[in-house]
Amino acid sequence: MSEFEVHALCYARRDGVRGDHFLGHTPDSAEPHATAYYVWLARSPEHTVLVDAGMRPERAARVPGLDYTDPVRLLACFGVEARGVDHVVLTHLHYDHAGTASAFTRAVHTVQQSEVDYWTGPWAQRITRERWLLDEGELRRLEAAGERLRLVDGDAEVVPGVSVHLVGGHTAGTQVVRIATAAGPVVVASDASHFYENLEADHPAPLLHSTTGVYGGFDRIRELAGPTGIFLPGHDPRVLERYPTDPSGRIARIA
Repeated sequence: MSEFEVHALCYARRDGVRGDHFLGHTPDSAEPHATAYYVWLARSPEHTVLVDAGMRPERAARVPGLDYTDPVRLLACFGVEARGVDHVVLTHLHYDHAGTASAFTRAVHTVQQSEVDYWTGPWAQRITRERWLLDEGELRRLEAAGERLRLVDGDAEVVPGVSVHLVGGHTAGTQVVRIATAAGPVVVASDASHFYENLEADHPAPLLHSTTGVYGGFDRIRELAGPTGIFLPGHDPRVLERYPTDPSGRIARIA
């Protein structure tokens, strides 16, 4: 099985409060609590895999207070061109995770079938209050990608050393990604645990599809990481504090 090196690339930052990030009102809900936005890069001698594709520039321009860098350009600054990525894993289809997917024109894109079904199936016309979270244009472009769109149902291998695991919870088809590295397994939790504190304190984020699914996702992340593995939350600025970063302060070497 191949071993990968893993990097977290922070393409945006924004100030917020704890009430934005944790389910239920608590006395500290108004306290400042910053958020970060990531894509994750896994590389081996054989493969270059991108986990999530970030937010496209046009959408980012409409987010108040967002300190943003185009994820495709950030990758290029790191020495990875879009045409050099052979696999893209989309943990879910929210606009800040799938927004530039179509830029990776040579990649196979792996998404859970249940995620696509939720946004396009019988309920699609009634979930209008959620559709602001979807990048409609990217979904249409993915659907037009033909054989480069790989829909999976449950756990699946992407390439040797990289696997996806359906957890749901945050969205109907949220998946986490397990990556084999020399330091042991790295689990990209993405929005299955937005922050370290979500999982560590058993405290879900407020934006969710199923509360029990979130808790089950926490358990699955622990199982996949094992006692010595690493898990990476989807929006925690502390990732950049826990791991060595490059001079820009945006790119962390995880393993």
